[in-house]
Amino acid sequence: MRYLPLSDADRSAMLQTIGAATVDDLFKDVPTGALLSRPIEGLPLHASELSVERQLSALARKNLTAGEAPFFLGCGAYKHHIPASVDHIIQRGEFLTAYTPYQPEIAQGTLQVLFEFQTQVARLYGCEVANASMYDGSTAMWEAIVMGHRITCRNKTIISSGVHPHYVSVAKTMAKFTEDRLETSLPELSTETDAGKLIASIDSETSAVVVQYPDILGRITDLAPIAEAAHANGAILIAVVTEPVALGLIKSPGEMGADIVVGEGQSIGVGLQFGGPYVGLFATREKYVRQMPGRLAGETVDAEGKRGFVLTLSTREQHIRREKATSNICTNSGLCALAFSVHMSLLGEKGLRQLAQLNHARACEAADRLAGIPGVRVVNDSFFNEFTIELPVEARPAVHHLAEKGILGGVSLGRLYPSADALQKGLVIAVTETVTDEDIAALEAGLKEVCQ
Repeated sequence: MRYLPLSDADRSAMLQTIGAATVDDLFKDVPTGALLSRPIEGLPLHASELSVERQLSALARKNLTAGEAPFFLGCGAYKHHIPASVDHIIQRGEFLTAYTPYQPEIAQGTLQVLFEFQTQVARLYGCEVANASMYDGSTAMWEAIVMGHRITCRNKTIISSGVHPHYVSVAKTMAKFTEDRLETSLPELSTETDAGKLIASIDSETSAVVVQYPDILGRITDLAPIAEAAHANGAILIAVVTEPVALGLIKSPGEMGADIVVGEGQSIGVGLQFGGPYVGLFATREKYVRQMPGRLAGETVDAEGKRGFVLTLSTREQHIRREKATSNICTNSGLCALAFSVHMSLLGEKGLRQLAQLNHARACEAADRLAGIPGVRVVNDSFFNEFTIELPVEARPAVHHLAEKGILGGVSLGRLYPSADALQKGLVIAVTETVTDEDIAALEAGLKEVCQ
């Protein structure tokens, strides 16, 4: 959107309409100490459009995009190849400029896309029903915790140590404003997950158990025993999936007894884009559908028997009484959900499995190469496309060294858990189908240098 400055006459007319003499009058309620007394240092008061474009372009050139270097970052954000046809379709005017449907009978094309998206997510997660998307994976996890509170009428949630710390942080922030109690812990650099500890911690006060699959270290947990223990105590199991491509190879959480499955859909159809926007996925059992947040598009027929799509459920505060609302979420990530659905449609079930196989094969190759470096230990005994290695030195300086050599070489656990001394030597490596043999060789060579 272009910036269109106001003329002095325009500004005067607006001030006169609202009864203000000057622009400064609009800030009279702000404490004097909070107002700037002089211009911001280093920021010019005005500049030409050409000058601004040049300066911003120079700043943008300082960024290193994922496609410009060997890329092994992960931990909830993954670099996958997105076909050009995905961007072509989502940029069509019918989709790009369409407003999110609020009324149940409008925007048939958008509603049909949401219906298809829901079907894809439900099948991917092994659940009976999915909503039309959430903001992102972290907020979806929190909404699942609150939904578990409503279902069980309990407020204690046990969160696995393998859940992404950013997701946990969002839940802790939101729990400050509710009655929910969260039990959390830090992960350990071990091949074993905390499944046994979780099962032992479930009691009659537990509302839900939250487990990431695969977890923050890339380990894959058998969810069936946890689900069985949770159900035996009247609790539910919430599974969090940050890498949906993994479900092309490993069993879905719903098949193993998870009651709610949430996660991030960025891997499919949505680029990294320096941190967003993302698309949250949310699916559950049909018996819990009226407790599900967000909105649900459904299929029906009109008076003439023709197929049509409607908003079947939209249990938010704008539509129903506040005390009966399941959330105050006003919208869904419509365009990102469209990108997810288009990419998934292009892949199909066979294509998704082939993509997952490519990811796993590349990751296995990288893990074998890195395990051969003296002093390096691969923590995982099972993984999909992401695994953790333990270095003989602190991981954060090692990551900085790799970056100086033009290699984006993974996420140090010290960055995710700065106060946990036992995790400072851990480095999480993500390997997707976009990683080449040359990329793996560059990472191997770089780590050999820092481990000498």
